[in-house]
Parts: sequence; structure tokens; C-alpha cells
Amino acid sequence: MKRIIPIGLSVLFLATGCMDNDTATNERERIQNQLDPNKEAPADNDSNNRLGYVRYSKEQIDNDKEKQHSMRIDRTKMADMITRSMLRSDAFKEAATLVTDEEVLIAYEKADDFDKEKASQMAEKTAASILPRYFNIYSTDNTNLINDIQSLHNSTTTEDDYDNTINNIIKEMKNSK
Repeated sequence: MKRIIPIGLSVLFLATGCMDNDTATNERERIQNQLDPNKEAPADNDSNNRLGYVRYSKEQIDNDKEKQHSMRIDRTKMADMITRSMLRSDAFKEAATLVTDEEVLIAYEKADDFDKEKASQMAEKTAASILPRYFNIYSTDNTNLINDIQSLHNSTTTEDDYDNTINNIIKEMKNSK
């Protein structure tokens, strides 16, 4: 009789432990399903606007090779962010920013009492803090180039004319420093 009680208790603990392990496994799977980046999140979830999160396993990436993932930058939004950030400073009265696939062109009117070199550094550092590092950033306080940048944005030129115009504006920016 004394041997049956310990064996019975052992079987009971073993069965209870297995149930807890199954429960933990089910809980783990439920959490993974909730965090699956391929699963649509509820539209009313406010955290989607504040956070960006994905999680993949090596197998998911290896199996997903047929889909080419590339990063796309909304150039208009980037130009908007740069310009708005610059104008929050008292150093600038007006600014125009053009973001291409390789360059950022910033023309601005600085405040009268602000140093020319500091304004140029501030404009370039603002763009560098927002954009990926591979962009070439050019800035100038030549206010005539604000209109040139705007006209380039509005134009419908050929690829060669576009590249020539960009290069001419960059030369003007370098000469105005």
C-alpha cells in the first residue's frame, strides 16, 4: 500500500506536467500567430501607426526568394520632412528640397543674422539625419536656385535633359558656397 501512493503521486505529477507543457506549447503558438508579420492586424489598432515590427525565421526568408523585396523611399515625403525640419529652426526663412534617387538638393533663404557656413551645415545635417547615408547632399543659400529646383520638379524632360539640369544645379550650388 505504501508503494502504491508514491507511484500514484508520481503518475499524477507526470500527467500534470505534460498538460502544462502542452498548455505552454499552445500559448507559444498563439503568441507566434499574433506576431506573424504576414497576418493582417486589426484596422483600429493605434499601435500600427506608432510602431513597425516584423519577425521572420530563416526558413521563411529562404522560401520567399521568388518575391523580391526592395526598399522604396517616398521622395516627396522625405523632401517634406527635411524642409519642415529646417524651417523649425530660426536659421531659415524659406527652403526648397528636391530628393532624387541619388542626390538631395536644398536651396534656402537664411535668416539675416545667421552665419552662412553654419546654415549650410545645418541644412545638410538635417537631410543626413533623415535620409539613408548613400545620398549626396547639396545645399545653397542662393535663393535663385529655389525656382530652379521647383521648375525641375515640375518639368517633363527626357532622362538626358534631367541629368544635365541636375548637374548644372549642383555646379551652381557648389559655386555659391
